[in-house]
Amino acid sequence: MDKIIVRLDVMLAERKMQLGQLASRVGLTPANLSILKTGKARAIRFSTLRALCRELHCQPGDLLEYQPDDEQEPQKRV
Repeated sequence: MDKIIVRLDVMLAERKMQLGQLASRVGLTPANLSILKTGKARAIRFSTLRALCRELHCQPGDLLEYQPDDEQEPQKRV
């Protein structure tokens, strides 16, 4: 199945920032931000994404990555 990879852990490491520090800056609980960080979130609000980008000085594409399913068969042409 295709998936979206959340690279929040990478951005935090590059910025030398702790999860709790970022959570307080963007107005989320550390638990909710942890769900996003571990890739268990099913959705993200644009307002949250905007706040993360503002605090991490990055673009949405720095936080999210689309990963296609490698097992997908190419479509047959008829």
